Amino acid sequence: MARRRHPTFQYSIIPLAPSTDSPRAIDFQLVVEFPRRFNNRLMPRILVTNDDGIHSDGIKFLAEALSDLGQVVVVAPDRERSAISRALTLHLPLRITRLGKDVHILDGTPTDCVLVGAQFIMKRPPALVVSGINRGWNLGEDNAYSGTVSAAIQGTLLNIPSFALSTIDMSEEAFRRAARLARKIAAEVLAGKRRLTETTLSINFPLGEPRGVLATRLGVRRYQPEILEKTDPRGRKYYWIGDGKPADRPERGTDVWAVKNGYVSVTPLMLDWTDRTFLKRMKPITLDGV
Repeated sequence: MARRRHPTFQYSIIPLAPSTDSPRAIDFQLVVEFPRRFNNRLMPRILVTNDDGIHSDGIKFLAEALSDLGQVVVVAPDRERSAISRALTLHLPLRITRLGKDVHILDGTPTDCVLVGAQFIMKRPPALVVSGINRGWNLGEDNAYSGTVSAAIQGTLLNIPSFALSTIDMSEEAFRRAARLARKIAAEVLAGKRRLTETTLSINFPLGEPRGVLATRLGVRRYQPEILEKTDPRGRKYYWIGDGKPADRPERGTDVWAVKNGYVSVTPLMLDWTDRTFLKRMKPITLDGV
């Protein structure tokens, strides 16, 4: 039997002359073509987003890999939005630019992209939200800051199965490898073989060819960001927060240990942040004297 070829997914950026309509106008156009059969409304729909922005290679490979599972709708930020966590844009209007059939950019956060994508652009909730592929790991405390992971968490909050992918390896093969695993997991979720209820998966890939895949817990990865003080041309002080070098604690069983030993880490994240151990021994707090 002849092998069935995957549908063609065309994705390219075409430079355009800068627009004078808006100071925030986008100076590129994205052209995407999906298989014709996805006009069928019965096909599952997958919302793809990230925090690296629409220019990122990671979202291109991810959308391409998922394109034979259903109708892929890309809604991504207009620029990099790393470390923005679950921020929502509440005090500014959001604008959508349609770059092609089922490809949109939003001048908002990754969480905005999921909300606007799922509730407005797609009209009805998608069957799956996939976020990534992030440039760089999201390990340990990174997950609290990451826009990529937060986008997937927002999907979970909307009762949509969701997961996020991150890699330290920026090679094309690494992105394709991560995208292939994303497709495998997505296919299992869509087929009902893997349930993601009240849980978001944060998946991280090591440098080079992985030795395997491990289910992990969050490790310890703490930052001491450098704060730089500068002076602008008008003599006013301003401050720039640098990345800082993370202090990792690679304990066996954690995501930090897994990726540093050549494994893909898959960490299930809960929406319930309650510290149940502390709760059991917490001393009562009363209103006496208040």
